[in-house]
Amino acid sequence: MSNIKITIDGMELCADETKTVMQVAEEADIYIPHLCHHKDLHDVGGCRLCVVDIQGKEEAQTACTTKVQPGMIVKTKSEKLDEMRRLSMELMLANHVDDCTTCPKYLKCELQSLIQYLGVSTSRLRRTLNAVTVDTGNPLIVRDLNRCVACGRCVRACRDIRGVGILEFAKNEEERTYVGVKDNLTLENANCRFCGACVEVCPTGALQDKAGVFKEGNRNDVLVPCKNECPAGINVPKYVRFIKEGNYDEAAAVIREKAPFPKSLGLVCMRFCESACKRSGLNGAVSIRDLKRFASEVDSYKWKERAFKKESTNKKVAVIGSGPAGLTAAYYLAKLGHAVDVYEKLPVAGGMLSAGIPDYRLPREIVESEIDLIREVGVNILTNHKVDSIAKLKDQGYDAVLVAVGTDKGVRIPIPGANLKDVHVNIDFLRKDVTHLDIEMKKTVAVLGGGNVAFDCARTAKRLGSEVIVVCLEGEGKMTASPEEIEEAREEGIQIYNNRTFVKVDENDGKVTGIVCREVEDFHFDENKKLVLNIKEDSEHTIPAEMIIFATGQKADLDSFGELELSQRGLVSINDSYHTNIEGVFAVGDAVTGTASVIQGIAGARKAASNIDIYLGGDGAIEEELSVEQPLDPNIGLEEGFSHKECSHYSCVPVEERIHNFDLMTVGLDQESAKCEASRCLQCDLRPKLTKMKFWTEYKVK
Repeated sequence: MSNIKITIDGMELCADETKTVMQVAEEADIYIPHLCHHKDLHDVGGCRLCVVDIQGKEEAQTACTTKVQPGMIVKTKSEKLDEMRRLSMELMLANHVDDCTTCPKYLKCELQSLIQYLGVSTSRLRRTLNAVTVDTGNPLIVRDLNRCVACGRCVRACRDIRGVGILEFAKNEEERTYVGVKDNLTLENANCRFCGACVEVCPTGALQDKAGVFKEGNRNDVLVPCKNECPAGINVPKYVRFIKEGNYDEAAAVIREKAPFPKSLGLVCMRFCESACKRSGLNGAVSIRDLKRFASEVDSYKWKERAFKKESTNKKVAVIGSGPAGLTAAYYLAKLGHAVDVYEKLPVAGGMLSAGIPDYRLPREIVESEIDLIREVGVNILTNHKVDSIAKLKDQGYDAVLVAVGTDKGVRIPIPGANLKDVHVNIDFLRKDVTHLDIEMKKTVAVLGGGNVAFDCARTAKRLGSEVIVVCLEGEGKMTASPEEIEEAREEGIQIYNNRTFVKVDENDGKVTGIVCREVEDFHFDENKKLVLNIKEDSEHTIPAEMIIFATGQKADLDSFGELELSQRGLVSINDSYHTNIEGVFAVGDAVTGTASVIQGIAGARKAASNIDIYLGGDGAIEEELSVEQPLDPNIGLEEGFSHKECSHYSCVPVEERIHNFDLMTVGLDQESAKCEASRCLQCDLRPKLTKMKFWTEYKVK
């Protein structure tokens, strides 16, 4: 390989002799019109838009297929070349739909941009439109052959880049060339890998992502929806691919790069990634949470060798609250070299992880094992230490304080009977063993609420021997609890009453006898976020129960921190750097956002730790590479039956084996099922690696 000199439009350029005129022009930011050309694809010169004049050649040459030669003189602009390009474009447009405004690529279309650049009009040509029904029957991808100009980019991407090869040129009854699917099958039956490469390289609206597959936003982010939707930004495709390859240590390391609670997340994460998983539009999302659990369970902790730990900064930080947000922030602050004390009012660390989520979902020993790793980096956790004053705490020599108290105070709806002896709130009930609260179980229990915490209370009461009902405002299918929680509760014999509002707790001589309800036809929140109910006439009734548990919400216990400025919602107010109204005092987690998920708490804590470090004079850099670099092979190949592939489903032990104990009830994956499940991934992170083609307006020389 050697460099030679060529001239393009009077500009002398140094060129690699193995490259084409088009490639050299692009490197010099010189625009030559093109449509079938794409930087990642081998060139065929089919569209004839990139024709150029080369001194010594009688005929115009296609720039994308012509290799440079020493001393070559190229001219890209002339009336003859423009006329040739306009003719080629008009022929392509003769069978192209007129209306661009209805196309999803309107104003983002390479073809439309070229029409503008060349000043093309079809008015002098006889239109030969042959309307074809838009194919919306495939999962994830819409095919609109009315907008196809047979440039062949999709065919080459599918065949040459991905190694799948299910797209091909064909001819219709009128001998017109079009892009078809092999054997005229649907994409899924033709074993499409649904990688999206064909859509990405299509210069028109002929291939489109179905509406709703991706959100609006930065291209490189939204094209990988699982990673984009993870609040902590865990690189999901990377660790899934490592599992598929059998490299489990590296998979665990990828998760550890963003979250110090991978085992807990593997059991209780809200699975935002799975909700966004593109494969859910095919035959069900990849079981990402179960794969996370698998990787964390087989982790041999080799990632520790790559973890950073900075020298001491001689700065001290106090963290109030040892939930996932508080401990995550403490973990990173300690790694950044600060001395960190965590104050926890309960006898155990972990917040809701240890004292809120029942053991049958998240065994306490798992949380303790993860907290031990946080202690390893130097975090000092003080249990049974309730902080009553931020000012007094600061006086102990702390350079910064982080409030991460969570929302661990249950809410009682102010109805008659709410304060009777056998009426309890969710948090008190779930942590009664930790706080040694004397709660006498009754034969029948009514849990009020429709969220995950309500079902935690209900299923805990069931395991303690009670007959349990759940009563909630939301209708069937509208409850905020996860579908599996609801299904499993029903399997365990828990009855659910939907569309109910609560009037009062019924009682007889001070003893609870039931909950008086009314049926709700519908409800909404007005502009002031006040609940507005449409109650069914003459629907008041009593549901018998000897114990009531309110699980209708939680709030932060901020009674001891009167100096903190609160929002209208009663939450701690912070600025963009997580700073409160008090100098040197920061806040994070549910006390700031309201009750959220574990992964959301972790994500916020990472940002808070970074900002606290900057406040203390550091650079705020907490990112670390605990996993090795992973080469991405764009050639994913053809796999028979890929679209219909099923491996693992969320599962738990049979109801008769789980209903009378608090043993972990979910079943994890073994190596074979984990590798199989990981192989279902569509590898969405390959798509952003494809070059995003520039429009003519983006070139320096045009």
